[in-house]
Formats: sequence, C-alpha cells, structure tokens
Amino acid sequence: MTFKHLLAGLSFFLISGSFAKSENDINTEQLQKILADKPNTLLIDVRTQTEIPFMGGSIDAANEVNIPRGWLEFRIEDQAKGLDTPIIVYCGTNVRSPPAAKTLKEMGYTNVLNYADGFQEWKKQALPIRSPDKAPNSILYSKPEKILEHVWSAIGATAPPTYANSGHNNNLSFIITDEGVVVVNAGDNYLIARALHDEIKTITDKPVKYVVLENGQGHAILGTSYWQEQGATVIAHADAAAQIEQYGESILGRMQSRTKDKSLGTKLAKPDKTFDGEKHVIKLGGKTIELLNLGPAHSPGDIMVWLPEDKLIITGDMAFHQRMLPVFEHTNTDGWINTWDRLLALKPEYVIPGHGAPTNTDEVTKYTKDYLVYMRGEIEKVLDDGGDLNEAYKIDQSAYAHLHTFKELNLRNAARIFREMEFE
Repeated sequence: MTFKHLLAGLSFFLISGSFAKSENDINTEQLQKILADKPNTLLIDVRTQTEIPFMGGSIDAANEVNIPRGWLEFRIEDQAKGLDTPIIVYCGTNVRSPPAAKTLKEMGYTNVLNYADGFQEWKKQALPIRSPDKAPNSILYSKPEKILEHVWSAIGATAPPTYANSGHNNNLSFIITDEGVVVVNAGDNYLIARALHDEIKTITDKPVKYVVLENGQGHAILGTSYWQEQGATVIAHADAAAQIEQYGESILGRMQSRTKDKSLGTKLAKPDKTFDGEKHVIKLGGKTIELLNLGPAHSPGDIMVWLPEDKLIITGDMAFHQRMLPVFEHTNTDGWINTWDRLLALKPEYVIPGHGAPTNTDEVTKYTKDYLVYMRGEIEKVLDDGGDLNEAYKIDQSAYAHLHTFKELNLRNAARIFREMEFE
C-alpha cells in the first residue's frame, strides 16, 4: 500500500469516526435520557476552545465542561468528585472522545461513557445547544429580538460574564415610543452600550431619551457614560445609586480585568436622576412606563419596568428561570418572597426576566419564588435540628440542576441563605 493510499484511508477514518463500537458507547437517544434523568452527570467536551464556536457551540447541559483532550489528565480532578463520578465524554465526530474515555478508565474512573454520535449529530437533530456567541459580528452576545411591536430585547448569555460573551450576560431591553426610546440597563461596558445603540438605530430613528439601571451591578451600570454622551438621562433607584457610590470602582476593576481590551472607553459614571420609594413614572410618546421598586429582593434598589397598557414587565434580577438565581450577601430572601406576591398582583402577561428568554409568570415563579421557599424551608429544618453549614451544603437541589450556573451557585446559595437565617 502506498503512502497516498494510507493517508486517504486515515483521512476517511478520522472524518467518519469509524471506530469499533465499544460497550461504553452511547447514542444520541441514550444521552438525552441520561441528561434528563441525571442532570448532574459530568459531560466533558474534549474539543479545543477554538473549535467550539467554529462548529456552532456545545451541548447544552447543566454540568457540561470543556476540557481539551490534551489537558484531560491534568484537569479532570478539578471537575470530578471522585473515581465513581458519572462521566460522559464527547467531541465533534467521535475521533478524540474514544481515546479520552479510555484514558479516564485507565486513570481509575469507573463510570465513563463515550457519546459516539458526537456533537455534529446532536446539532443535526436540532437538540439544545449552548453557543458562545449568537452574534459573531457584534460584541453583543445576541442581537435584539422583537417581543412586542414596540418592545425589543437583546437576550444575554445565561453563563457568567466572560471575555467571550463580553459581559453581555443579562438582557438589554428597550421600549420605542413616538418621541424616543427607553433603554433598560446601560450594559456591562462602553462598547456593549455602543453596540446596542447601533442596533437600536437600525430599528428606529427615535433618540434614546432615558436609560434605566435595574440595580447597581456591573452589567446594569458600566455603560452609563456612553448613554450620557448621547444625551440620555440615566435613572436609578436611590438604593442602587448608593451601591454604585460604595462599590463602583471595584466593580469597574473586576470588569476591566475580565474583559481586557473590550473594556476600552469604560469609566464609572453616576446616574443623572434617582428616586426613592416604590414608583417613578415616565410619560413619553403616549406611553406610560412605570419604574417599580416593590420591596427588598435580589439587590438593593431593584427596579422592574412595567408597561400597564401592554401587561408586560421587564423584571430585571427579580425573576429567573433558565439560569439559577444568585443569592448575594445583601440579598433579602424572605423579603424577596414577599415582594414576589406584589409582582404577581400586577398580573403581567409577558415577562422579560433579567436573564434568559422572555416567558410567563408561572415559569419564573417556579424557579424564583418556589426555589427560595424550598431552600428556606430546608434550611429551617437544618437549624431546628441544630445542624451547621455542612448540613446546609447537603440540601438536595437536584430539581434545579438543569439550570445554567447551577454548579457555580447552588452551594454558595445554600451557604448565604443559611447565614441569613441563622440570626433571623
């Protein structure tokens, strides 16, 4: 056999992924069932980081991680909780995943499977995919989509903020009226704000009149200076403004460290206008837009934007459904539950949450209020039994394991709710 024939055979072997089937191989239907029944299964993508966007993303699973094949031996201990951890490996076309599975078994991991169909087949069947960037020609993670005729939202990544998503991991919404535009959230940095404005200008020639900061977090506030340069009035609740005053410089520094060159032009700026109390009303172009602070919840100064004529609410970080809600040191979980009932009393028909796709109140209630009620109830049992923080960590949160950021937040949430309730 000539070298040319050998090379041709090797190429076919690599492209087709024609390895002999192993007893550890599973197909697409089996992988779907495993992820549905056991969402905490560790799913490892062994492709390189550059391949993932090139091939269209990765499998959307609660406990999916990327460890390139060449780094598997060095990084597996950071992800697996023991040698009996359920693990499934995959690549694009079943080329690298079989030897990756073999390596893990040789290292002593006893519960390893190989997804032999590979990512290309998963994508071909139009199954859930997590994309590192839905708008590759824009710094935005995704471009604005129409919710109602005059309401649009650029839906952010449900992952934590990263260099890859440019900090666009929250929803940037806007309301178009006959006299101008109201933007909800300034964005994580100057360039994100400018990119959003560029998209707005392709939809309407009306100027941006107001920008509402849903709270004092970085992805809500750090684009403020851009909008002020455009002549917009930036509005925040007084409690959020106090957070910006106290923590703004450190928030800016963390963003600059994470976003690097994409932080160009970003500087800390204060809102132009603040309000105390529960409501501030914007009357613009025949539209009534209510800024509501209904009580303590996720962050000091949380604002929801309510359009009473449309029965649409932009909840900000009051409501979650596709990603796990985060509990911060200043989060009031008991207050959040009580405030939630005031949100439901509005009877909104459309909900744009702070993160994730537009939805309805039943969906966000399930993953916001119901989660908080469940966690507080379980921690109350721990406290009543004289348990400590270690017992709080053991609370079963598996019903929420399919949510994005579950792995990053579930134990942290348990700890913070425990500390909050310990002295109530």
